Amino acid sequence: MQLNNNIAAVITGGASGLGEATARKLAEHGVKVGIMDLNSEKGEALAKEIGGAFAKVDVTSDESVQNGFETLRAVNGQERLLINCAGTGDAVKTASRDRKTGDIVPHPMSRFQRILDINLSGTFRCIAHSAAGMMTLDPIDGERGAIVNTASAAAEDGQVGQAAYAASKAGVVGMTLPIARDLSRENIRVNTILPGIFDTPLLAAAPEPVKQALGAMVPHPARLGLPGEFASLALEMCRNSYFNGEDVRLDGAIRMAPK
Repeated sequence: MQLNNNIAAVITGGASGLGEATARKLAEHGVKVGIMDLNSEKGEALAKEIGGAFAKVDVTSDESVQNGFETLRAVNGQERLLINCAGTGDAVKTASRDRKTGDIVPHPMSRFQRILDINLSGTFRCIAHSAAGMMTLDPIDGERGAIVNTASAAAEDGQVGQAAYAASKAGVVGMTLPIARDLSRENIRVNTILPGIFDTPLLAAAPEPVKQALGAMVPHPARLGLPGEFASLALEMCRNSYFNGEDVRLDGAIRMAPK
C-alpha cells in the first residue's frame, strides 16, 4: 500500500512510546494520522505537532471505541491503516506468600482479567470496529486496508509474574492468522509485531544502570530497542502487500530468562 496523503491511519495508544513513534513516522509519509489514547494532554499535543487528530479512548469500552473512530473519521475520513499499540502490563505471581504474614495468596482474578480486557479484548475490539469501516472502502491496488497489532516477546517466553501479560499477548498472536483469514476476501491484511525490550516510557523511571543491564541481555545489538525501529517494521507491514497473517519478533534475538 502506498503511504501518502490519500491514506488515513488510526494508532491506538498513540500518544507515547511505540505508538507515538509510529504516528510520527506515518505523518512523515503524508498519512493523515488519528491518535487514540487515554492521555488527552499528550495525545492532543502530538496531534497538533504532526497535523493529526486526537480522540480520548478507553479500549475496554465498545462505546468509547466507536465514538473514537467516529471522531477521527470526521476529521481524516475512513482509515485504511490501524496500528494497535494500546496496552499495559502487570507483575503478579500465580500464587505467592505474603512477605510479612507468610499467608499464601492466589493471583487476584480482577487483576488478571484487567490485563486481558485491555491487551487482548481491547485489541480485538479496535480491529473489529476498524475492519467494519475498511470494508466500506473501494480497494486501491487490490487493498482496502492493513492492520498491525502489538504483542510482545513475552507471548512466547513470559517471565516470572507475567502470566496475565503473557496470556494476553499470546492471545494477540493466536488471533492474528484467523483474523487475517476472516478478512482476506475483503482485501484487508493483518500482522503482529512481538517487541522485545524497548526504550519506552514504561522504562523511563528505571535508573540508567538498570537500562544498561537490560540492554546487555540482548545478543545483538546489545541495547534496548528504539521506538523508531518498531515504527519502521509497522510501516513495512503496511506497505508490503504480501505481508499477511504473520507474527514477527523484533527483539535483537533475545529469549527472555525466567526473571
